[in-house]
Amino acid sequence: MTERKPIESWLTDMDGVLVHEGVPVPGATEFIGRLRASGKPFLVLTNNSIYTPRDLHARLTRLGFDLPEDAIWTSALATAQFLADQRPGGTAYVIGEAGLTTAMHNAGYILTDYKPDYVVLGETRNYSFEAITMMIRLINNGSRFICTNPDATGPSNEGALPAAGSVAALVTKATGIEPYFVGKPNPMMMRSALNKIGAHSESAAMIGDRMDTDILCGLEAGLQTFLVLTGISTKEDMERYPFRPSRVVGSVADLIAEV
Repeated sequence: MTERKPIESWLTDMDGVLVHEGVPVPGATEFIGRLRASGKPFLVLTNNSIYTPRDLHARLTRLGFDLPEDAIWTSALATAQFLADQRPGGTAYVIGEAGLTTAMHNAGYILTDYKPDYVVLGETRNYSFEAITMMIRLINNGSRFICTNPDATGPSNEGALPAAGSVAALVTKATGIEPYFVGKPNPMMMRSALNKIGAHSESAAMIGDRMDTDILCGLEAGLQTFLVLTGISTKEDMERYPFRPSRVVGSVADLIAEV
């Protein structure tokens, strides 16, 4: 096998890698600090489309991270970028929070329920029956179906919450139409992130805590992959998949010396 090039740029998931249950993972603030000091391009990725980068920047700053706003890449930003490339200046009916609606507006999209080019489903804690019904009718009338991410559930202090993937399944059942998912594990998410920082897959790495999204996505985009054991997937889980990460480490603290 050809030896991989040295890592010159880094992509890392946020929840489960840098933060776990609202608390910084030990060594994570130091890891981000080392990345910033190195001058190497990097991005923090999240499939959660609820928050804007400014919201996430404020949250991470409170937790002790020195992370600029433009170093955060969300599935909402990736979705808006994808649609702007596909159909510049288009129209969309959107279910989601400020993270998604702001990204769509900034990409030059008009949000409307009158014959939109796209129906875009994102994360929200307030899925409305009326809004879902409108989404189903618009898709049946020809609007293209996009979803920010395929996650079936999301975490909360009380337990699992239904996420965009579950609501997308409901809409698919009602319409017979499958959405195009932009977020992880679609390598589109990785490609858009690499493009944003001018990086190349041959010399880039992805750090994640989930085999089925982070590692799969990084693998399919041609990156080196690091599975950390501070989030969802365990070593036992890893053995059930037909693919493997490049390496397994305890946490991002184990990667500080490699930046």
